[in-house]
Amino acid sequence: MIISSAADFREAARRRVPRFLFDYADGGAYAEETMRRNASDLGAIGLTQRVLRDVASIDLRTTLFGREIAMPVVLGPVGISGMFARRGEIQAARAAAAADIPTCLSTVSICPIEEVARVADPFWFQLYVIRDRAFMRDLIVRAKEAGAKALVFTVDMPVPGARYRDAHSGMSGPRAPLRRILQAMGKPHWAWNVGLHGRPHSLGNLLPVLGKDSGLNDYMGWLGTNFDPTIQWRDLDWIRAAWDGPLIIKGILHPEDAREAARIGADGIVVSNHGGRQLDGVRSSARALPAIADAVGDSLTVLADGGVRSGLDVVRMLALGAQGVMLGRAWLYALAAQGEAGVATLLQLIAREMTVAMTLTGVNRIAAIDRSILDGGQP
Repeated sequence: MIISSAADFREAARRRVPRFLFDYADGGAYAEETMRRNASDLGAIGLTQRVLRDVASIDLRTTLFGREIAMPVVLGPVGISGMFARRGEIQAARAAAAADIPTCLSTVSICPIEEVARVADPFWFQLYVIRDRAFMRDLIVRAKEAGAKALVFTVDMPVPGARYRDAHSGMSGPRAPLRRILQAMGKPHWAWNVGLHGRPHSLGNLLPVLGKDSGLNDYMGWLGTNFDPTIQWRDLDWIRAAWDGPLIIKGILHPEDAREAARIGADGIVVSNHGGRQLDGVRSSARALPAIADAVGDSLTVLADGGVRSGLDVVRMLALGAQGVMLGRAWLYALAAQGEAGVATLLQLIAREMTVAMTLTGVNRIAAIDRSILDGGQP
């Protein structure tokens, strides 16, 4: 099929991977209203077209946390993405490094920190709130020794969200392993390339606690029993003490939480509702972003995710107040569809789409994108 957008990659991914994986990537929490609003609210943000502005040269480069990168885009952390293509996190990280943008590896990745860090540049690591503080410290040490340039601490998952699709698809629920095997048989390319030759399928960063034979059942069980709902803002002091690099708090939807992140010494935040995968009915990232950006000003770097499917969406997020954008589903669809080449193509599409959007709104550099390019100046 012809690929010209993230939507095309989504359809190609649906055809290529077993249902349990596609629905895991594609689904959200409860009735999935927030997940849908992430995309629809962002798409509804109007822009103002300007003409005769000398936009012959468009510069997408920017600096995040002391590192100049090709465009303000990061491959965000996605759990078990290594199941969507053979050693998928490696393939995605290679594509990102070639595009000169960061990769942020999930705690619950298939490929371990050390393997991904060898090919990712720059390399960021995402950490969950885990009951076992000693294990968290070990992960921080591993990330630091592997050369991670930023630690992204996810705070919006004290418990897993209610994800109905996972129970229906076979990711979780009764007879899940058998259902996954039957689905894999219907996707022979995936079964051969990933199911048989993509091993090990263990959760690389969790081997010290789960063992080398861990798999998807262990992943789902680990999620349910090891996240820590007791953590509070004051508990982040030890993370700040253990990590001396840029600290980014992911999962901020309220201005006061953003101010609190600044007060504890975070270097950045990610305005995020976990892709609509946690609490359904909360604000979309696009609607939450402007007030949060206003609340923190220049005290820290504001990133955002949620519903971003194009370079036009990236420009919208920047105009709403973000300084960088994390991709999630978009790059996962591309990985599932075409592996490293798919992620590379997606990033090229985003760069081209950003260039067109900036040209037609009359701005030629990232720092010039602000609310003045929004229709009416406000979201």
